[in-house]
Amino acid sequence: MSAESTEPGHGNSPAAWVAVIVMLLGFAVGTLGFWFVSMPVIITGVVLIVLGLISGYVLKRMGYGVGGARYNPKAH
Repeated sequence: MSAESTEPGHGNSPAAWVAVIVMLLGFAVGTLGFWFVSMPVIITGVVLIVLGLISGYVLKRMGYGVGGARYNPKAH
């Protein structure tokens, strides 16, 4: 048995993917806000980043994180 099959992964779970995608969207929106010097757009980006953190935490608590009850790892 290889080390890869016993290792739970490095955040490769639905909770982690959702958190990262939402936070990346937040960084992109925030970058556009800086580019166009628009404070409402910057604040929207920051809010998205915070929502990404919260969504990842909530999904992890619901069992969609690595090792959670609803997490179903896929074979590579």
